[in-house]
Amino acid sequence: MKLILSRKGFDSSAGGVPSPIFPDGSMVSLPIPSRDPVTYSQIRWKDTNLGEIAAALTGRPLFRRIPAHLDPDLALDARPRLSGWRPAFGQTGAAQTHLANQGVGIGDLFLFFGWFREVEEDGAGGWRCRRGAPDIHALFGWLQVGELLRLGPDSAALRASRPEFAEHPHFNGRWDASNTVYVATERLVIDGQDLVVPGGGTFPRFHPGLQLTKPGENRGTWSLPSWFLPAGGPALSYHADPARWTRDGERCMVRTVGRGQEFVLYTAPHRQLTQWLLGAFCDMA
Repeated sequence: MKLILSRKGFDSSAGGVPSPIFPDGSMVSLPIPSRDPVTYSQIRWKDTNLGEIAAALTGRPLFRRIPAHLDPDLALDARPRLSGWRPAFGQTGAAQTHLANQGVGIGDLFLFFGWFREVEEDGAGGWRCRRGAPDIHALFGWLQVGELLRLGPDSAALRASRPEFAEHPHFNGRWDASNTVYVATERLVIDGQDLVVPGGGTFPRFHPGLQLTKPGENRGTWSLPSWFLPAGGPALSYHADPARWTRDGERCMVRTVGRGQEFVLYTAPHRQLTQWLLGAFCDMA
């Protein structure tokens, strides 16, 4: 199988601030601005919406009215849904070409990560980044591929036959011939083991098992299980340079590349992989 670490959400150029980890541990990835049909304020999160959260954290009220690129679209309750909806993720251009060249397909697993930081109330009904809190990369969601929809540049015909995805950004607008949507499985299954979670979704709360960044390091320096080490086998894509990797006790450390969206690892299903994934899902109750 392939494991894909997929970078998504606000970054230093799109949005300009980290996505929030709230005082109760809940977390939400803020999608980047776009020209898509759905605005930030139309995306529900708990008892508020992403327009209010993004406006507070950026200090820019315009986030209450501008469109958001809700992709990956993972949370059932983020929008009104039609019957048959499942989590979905679209990709195109060089990033989709990379996924295709890596052979990503049915049964492979996307783990979505982004830039996060703890936030606190600002005393005026909004939120601000907590002073002294570290900038980290953390996992926020997942999608196991159950279906590939190769939409190409004109998605209108398929949009009519799959109305449950009519709002998805990659079913709208103008895209190139590589335009592809990955739809989640019903359940997440690794090597025949049902992990007792849906095939796609978001993690409800932050916990240390979701943090990629090595504590005390800049957010692009990660601490991973030792089986990520490219010891005579395929390396995480874009990270083949051995100088990026260091063994670190029972784990390994990698200095990640600053650009790129989709990092693919070929790995046979094994006990350590399953245990690592179970650790990520440990707080799903």
